[in-house]
Amino acid sequence: MFRLSIQIEAILYLKGQPLDLAVIAECAGCDRDAAETAMMELMDDYAHRDSALEVVETPKGYTLQLRGSFQTLIDKMIPPEIGTGALRTLAAIAIKGSISQTDLVELRGSGAYQHVQELVEVGFVRKRRQQGSRSSLLQVTDKFHRTYELNDLPLQLPIAAIPKLADEEDVDNIAPPDEDEGVDFTTDDRSTSENQ
Repeated sequence: MFRLSIQIEAILYLKGQPLDLAVIAECAGCDRDAAETAMMELMDDYAHRDSALEVVETPKGYTLQLRGSFQTLIDKMIPPEIGTGALRTLAAIAIKGSISQTDLVELRGSGAYQHVQELVEVGFVRKRRQQGSRSSLLQVTDKFHRTYELNDLPLQLPIAAIPKLADEEDVDNIAPPDEDEGVDFTTDDRSTSENQ
């Protein structure tokens, strides 16, 4: 049989989230004191290992996680979480190749302003001032292409090829798209006010 600390290591790995000692003890089939002793043994073992992982106590419980010194690797390897509305705005920018912010807002609605700000912050969209215009030109960045590995985007579609986001009261009247219509930017699974 495995040492209790190794069993707890497996539990932390399989659960993939912080666990308090009571849950760990229940999963391991032992009492809380035994779980605490084994957890201290496991934490000590990881503290002395040359490893990318560590076992730490957080406010939500104990967790097995990547060491903080690997944060740049995390940022590089794991795409940031962005909402459905921002993702659809990103798709519209990517499909167009480049689009003025004014045209994007006309296409996606006023929520696009917030989406663009979020997308610029995570590094997926570049925003440049156009000479002689008050509107910025939006383009996807190299980080977008590295993250999503999309090599077959059309060079550019006319704005008319991408449907305008429907008003909230019109959402119930939207007919489902035909299968051959392509990408549908008109509906959203989550609340419109949150993701527009």
